[in-house]
Amino acid sequence: MKKESEAVLLRIFIGESDTYRGRPLYKHLVETFKKQGIAGATVLRATEGYGRTSVLHTASILRLSTDLPMVLEVVDTPEKIETLKNQLEGTIKGGLITEEKVKIIYYEGVDKDKPNEG
Repeated sequence: MKKESEAVLLRIFIGESDTYRGRPLYKHLVETFKKQGIAGATVLRATEGYGRTSVLHTASILRLSTDLPMVLEVVDTPEKIETLKNQLEGTIKGGLITEEKVKIIYYEGVDKDKPNEG
């Protein structure tokens, strides 16, 4: 079944080597989002990029970086995203966060206990 709704997409740009209490920051964030019941989160690892300092981070064999760019995409209601943004202040020391309104087009998943009727 198709459902449409309005939501907010938060993109969090950090480095692969960023940590929080000794653990990779991106792992900490995804676990936190899941515990808070956020609708969805995805971690993307980039092959190349740079930020405010203009230092190029790349997966190129000639210039292998240990700090590749990471992007976390988080989608949920405006209220949940607003709460989440307030909590990120003490967790993310450096990076970039963007926010945009999105239209979710959702296809309901198949119940694992019911046979597929497609």
